[in-house]
Amino acid sequence: MPQLSDTVVHADCRHFRGDLPCRPNKTHGYVCEGCPVYSPVSQRVLIIKLGAIGDVIRTTPLLRRLRQERPGCAITWLTLTPAILPQNEIEEILKFDFASALQLQAREFDVVINLDKEKEACALLNTISAKEKFGYALRPHDGVAWPVNQLAEHKYLTGIFDQVSQANTKPYVQEIFELCGFDFQGEEYVFDTHDDKGYDWSRLPAARPRIGLNTGCGDRWTTRLWSTEKWVELIHGLQAAGYTPVLLGGEAEDARNRELHAATGAAYLGTFPLPQFINLMDQMDGIVTQVTMGMHISIALRKPTILMNNIFNPHEFDLYGRGQIVQPNRECVCFYRGTCRLGTSCMEDLPAAKVLQAVRESVPLASPVA
Repeated sequence: MPQLSDTVVHADCRHFRGDLPCRPNKTHGYVCEGCPVYSPVSQRVLIIKLGAIGDVIRTTPLLRRLRQERPGCAITWLTLTPAILPQNEIEEILKFDFASALQLQAREFDVVINLDKEKEACALLNTISAKEKFGYALRPHDGVAWPVNQLAEHKYLTGIFDQVSQANTKPYVQEIFELCGFDFQGEEYVFDTHDDKGYDWSRLPAARPRIGLNTGCGDRWTTRLWSTEKWVELIHGLQAAGYTPVLLGGEAEDARNRELHAATGAAYLGTFPLPQFINLMDQMDGIVTQVTMGMHISIALRKPTILMNNIFNPHEFDLYGRGQIVQPNRECVCFYRGTCRLGTSCMEDLPAAKVLQAVRESVPLASPVA
């Protein structure tokens, strides 16, 4: 056993901090010698997945497979959005900054997985010592992202050629599993519902089933937007059918949601910090959303998700058998485009009745989801 001044120190334990007392010491007074919760680390794994938030969320199924394939491993995750990750399921969560990059470059890992093509992420893969590397590296002579091995080639090619991306039939999660050398077996997201935070939802209508309407889609891919008139028609249809629509969104959707609330009486509680917003979504029985962060949260919460999609390959999204993908009646010609080539987005050719029918089929009134 390693000792310092005749004191046993289990520096290989997953609880060991090195700069502060570990949680078992702080909570129970345990010391390393004879510690009942001593848990030696078998391997150290680093995941580099910086952003966007939705992509970070849908990368979490990897945690389940890594625990299965590498028992006893300690996982470090480097990201731009640490708060979105399940804090109790990952040994070390680091926010991407100079300090984190500096200390990671001085460490050794058994496995490093980089799932981002940003130059800084790829450069880190190059400079961190590891026995195995997966994903994308930075090619030194020209500074472009490049597959570190053959496993990463498929996902790489779908990102640089629209034709390859449009022909792809693999969901994103399957692609990243294969990039790491795993076969995807339907592993679910790992996510925190924040039920333990004590949020008060007394203002939420008690009538169920509640259908959350995530009305925004960010400002990058505005071709996804559905008009206010369409949302009003859907809300009225939901109310007439016996559902309780609840408007969801952030600051960018606040004005629209207030307008929809005034026009329809649909419940709208306002905007919230991200953990509270996640917990609000968890109070829903189903979610209607476009391809945005709310979609990833809905899937992670295992809600029946009615996904309105036009500009993306629908095969990219795995709803895990809960919900449906609904698309406009007119074929979209603006694959991964932020503005419509025809002037009017094909989303206006997605009838509210089509979305309502998907809700009926995914969240039956006779048996609402608990």
